[in-house]
Amino acid sequence: MVRGKRLLLIVALVGAILAGCSKGGSPQTAAGGSQDTAQGGARWVIGMSQCNLGEPWRVQMNKDIEEAARAHPEIRVIFKDAQNDTTIQQNHVREFISQGVDLLIISPKEAAPLTGPVAEAYKKGIPVIVLDRALLGEDFTLFIGADNRAIGEAAGRWIRETLGGTGKVVELMGLQTSVPGRDRHEGFMKGIEGSSIEIIFQADMKWLQPDAQKEMESALARFPKIDLVYAHNDPGAYGAYLAARAAGREKEMKFVGIDALPHEGIAYVKQGILSATFEYPTGGREAIEYALRILNGEQGLPRKVVLPSRLFTADNVDKGGETVPMEGVIGEAAPASAESAPSGQTP
Repeated sequence: MVRGKRLLLIVALVGAILAGCSKGGSPQTAAGGSQDTAQGGARWVIGMSQCNLGEPWRVQMNKDIEEAARAHPEIRVIFKDAQNDTTIQQNHVREFISQGVDLLIISPKEAAPLTGPVAEAYKKGIPVIVLDRALLGEDFTLFIGADNRAIGEAAGRWIRETLGGTGKVVELMGLQTSVPGRDRHEGFMKGIEGSSIEIIFQADMKWLQPDAQKEMESALARFPKIDLVYAHNDPGAYGAYLAARAAGREKEMKFVGIDALPHEGIAYVKQGILSATFEYPTGGREAIEYALRILNGEQGLPRKVVLPSRLFTADNVDKGGETVPMEGVIGEAAPASAESAPSGQTP
């Protein structure tokens, strides 16, 4: 009898703990890499498929979505982390379809493999917002992201001017099977066009700091002179800096990255680690804003929303940076009837 009472007490305590954990705070972690904002009485359920949480920028994206959603009790957001695995992300999208979510938000790992599952959701009547990385075709509702090619070109121009049109540069690239990685490279090449800058080393560091550090170690071993490192994100630039510092060569070169998170890239500029970082907004808050407009049946929404960018250097970081000039309209690019979302991009 005593044993039975103890068992009941344990069950009651566990139940109380679980109930307490489900109220407020951060999204609750569930099996299969899922999280849930767990808002009671929600009218709509939104599925958020994140390709990975190994990049600080993506962690910030989820936080931005969570924070924006918390202000709207009528929505509940279920987060899934694909852990940098395309197959897992494909399965997550299909799970959201089977669960009957009211809207899907996805930041895809790669364009081609995710196009099919997302199109499946869209054709079944689930509105789809694509964040950061474009998919192929037009089977989604809205794309939100900054212009990676324009940011890459701005980085190239800044590097060309900073180096006086000549110098030896290492380029640490983001995943080259992703649209942003290719766009940041192609934009950069356009930005340094006509200069005497030499790209002496290129490597795909897959957006990850440890990979960037390893690749930079190889570059340092091969080249006695490196003037600048251009990394496609701030973790990559910081990984390169750590490798150079370990070799006692960090003062020989400049480091440039992209993302400009306050606790990361901007902090690195203030500390003198990075010479420059270019802002790449997460689009998380905008995703919730447009999700609500879609769910409320608003008509005439754009198919593409371009987010602005800023350049942060030692000269302007305390003044909020400076706007990066971009072609086209920043904000709502065009109504759905006039323009399709980004298409024609190779996987």
